[in-house]
Order: sequence, then C-alpha cells, then structure tokens
Amino acid sequence: MVVGIIIAVIVIIVVAVVALYNNLVKLRNRVDNAWAQVDVQMQRRQDLIPNLVETVKGYAAHESGTLSAVTEARAAVTQAATPQAKMAAENALTGALKSLFAVAEAYPDLKANANFQQLQAQLADTEDKISYMRQSYNDTVMAYNTAIQTFPAVLLAGAFGFTARPSFDAAAGAEVAPQVQF
Repeated sequence: MVVGIIIAVIVIIVVAVVALYNNLVKLRNRVDNAWAQVDVQMQRRQDLIPNLVETVKGYAAHESGTLSAVTEARAAVTQAATPQAKMAAENALTGALKSLFAVAEAYPDLKANANFQQLQAQLADTEDKISYMRQSYNDTVMAYNTAIQTFPAVLLAGAFGFTARPSFDAAAGAEVAPQVQF
C-alpha cells in the first residue's frame, strides 16, 4: 500500500513537471513566433524605404542630411544581429522616417506625387502593422515572463534553460514629434 502511494506521488510529480515544461516550451515558441511576425513587418518596411527615399530625392535633393539619416538607420536595422539590437535600430529608423515625412510637408509637389502618396500610404499601413505586432509580441513576452517567474515554474524554469525575454519598448523621446526648421 505504501509503495503504491509513493509510486502514485512520483507519477503525479513527473506528470506535473512534464506539463509545466510543455507549457513553458509552448509559451517560448509563442514569443519566438511573435518576434518573427514583428520581423516580417519590419522587413516590409525595409523594402519600402529605398523607393520612398528615391522618390523624395527627386524633389528634395538638398535635404541630403535627412535622406542620409534614413538610409543609415535602415542599414543599422539590417546589420542588427539580436532582437534587442534590432529593436533599438528600429526605434532609430522610426525617428528618421518621422523627420523624412516632416521634410516632405515642405514640398507641395512631392506631397502631390502619386508615387510618394502610395509609398507613404503603404508605409503608414506597415507602421500600423508593426505597432500591432509589437503589442502582440509584448503581450506574449509578458505571458511567458510571468509563467517562468511564478510558482511552481520558477523552481524549474532556470534549470530547463528558460530565461526572461525583453519587451519591445519605445525609444526615449518617441512620443515627441520631430521639429524641422527651414
């Protein structure tokens, strides 16, 4: 009888550990998938930027500083190796694009250009998708981080190699619109 109880307790503990491990794996995979979705939208933005820069160049050639900043920020995103580095580079790119659109406001012919309008609309749509995907990623990261930091998972998460993931935070000053003076 005692042996049966001990075996039952061991089986229950093993089943609980397996269930806990499987849940953590599922949550970690959701985080990875959410990041992949953010990455897809950021790549879409990367693909639109050269066309947008070329369109602006034709109208605002003397705004080379702004165009260079956008190009450099795009290159930094491309070269970022880790999600954290990519997040920081993406925040810088967002700021550079805000400056580009602020410059475009000063050129009525550019604002009226159908190609520019189409690219701007596609980029705005992509920015909305990136924002949504960032929010989804952060929600997924929060669920995962909460799961590995709460009892009983906190007892086993570290031993199984589950570590906290960073959230996608906005850059400092991102809430302030850029000021462009001519």
